[in-house]
Amino acid sequence: MKTPLASGGESWERRARNMRILVTGGAGFIGSNLIHQLLGERQDIPIEKVVNLDKLTYAGNPANLEGVEDDPRYAFVRGDICDAALVAETLEEHRIDRVVHLAAESHVDRSIDGPESFVRTNVLGTFTLLEAFRRHRGPGAGEGGVAFLHVSTDEVFGALEPDDPPFAETTPFAPNNPYSASKAGSDHLVRAWFHTYGLPVATVHCSNNYGPRQFPEKLIPLMIRKLMRGEPLPLYGDGQHIRDWLYVRDHCRGLLTVLSQGRPGETYALGGGCEMRNIDLVRELAAAFRELAPGSAGERIVFVEDRPGHDRRYAIDAAKARRDLGWAPEESFGSGIRKTVQWYLENEEWVRAIESGTYRGERLGVLGT
Repeated sequence: MKTPLASGGESWERRARNMRILVTGGAGFIGSNLIHQLLGERQDIPIEKVVNLDKLTYAGNPANLEGVEDDPRYAFVRGDICDAALVAETLEEHRIDRVVHLAAESHVDRSIDGPESFVRTNVLGTFTLLEAFRRHRGPGAGEGGVAFLHVSTDEVFGALEPDDPPFAETTPFAPNNPYSASKAGSDHLVRAWFHTYGLPVATVHCSNNYGPRQFPEKLIPLMIRKLMRGEPLPLYGDGQHIRDWLYVRDHCRGLLTVLSQGRPGETYALGGGCEMRNIDLVRELAAAFRELAPGSAGERIVFVEDRPGHDRRYAIDAAKARRDLGWAPEESFGSGIRKTVQWYLENEEWVRAIESGTYRGERLGVLGT
């Protein structure tokens, strides 16, 4: 039996009937995995339309939507979330009643190299979406539960000391780099549009995601790519930085749970409950790679100069999501990393296509370059 919504008493089935969802950044890592769940892997969710609005920057890849692009319920709109006219036209043309906002500049190193685009996309883009959807939707705060789901990050909370409790929904913001500062700005806008205009929003703060279709500048796919090529594995600093890791499909299940059962105006922290030092992660990843690719070379870890403003530890306390929504991750790190490695081994052409394009594994986030 589905859990009834806290607002309005409607069931998920009732609200989801004829649901028309706009996913921003749907050609990216998390967005494409979410669309696969909506249109293929989650048959329990009745969907009338999923519209993917994506600018197709370096990290947006149409190949990520292979298998759903011909679904009659799917539509793709290429464009910028900062384009107010395009956003308004898309909402109206497709009669959108829900927004899942994932489009963002998200790589810390790139934000160090060029912070302006992060402020533009993450702050101005979120403002543009909020205003367009508010005008499109009209009055009626909270009717039918969450209508605008904003996907944020744990990095807005800053860094944790070794003995600090994990981040939770009430942790004060303390961003330490241009990326996390821009995401914190967008989070404040979302909150303000609920309290000022009554827009039924919810925000999710997630820990580090990993899994299929992740752009190879991120730690795990970068290391898999290096292992596939027999190259050294570069780790920042001393390799002791700690992150909490969440398998992307568990995250997407969490997003759909918040969309279906969350309360407007609330924030929810979604974490994998899996804190690991980067050096331990790479060693476990390399062990999984050797198991799945027999005969491959052993790992050779090299330590490189740390990036500026590199937070030492992140961790998420997902107790609220477990208690209020019944959500918890299904994958352990061991099971999730094996699935991830296997996907990259089976999709080498996907990786090669990226290598021939805008990113070849070069070092990013170096001041003065």
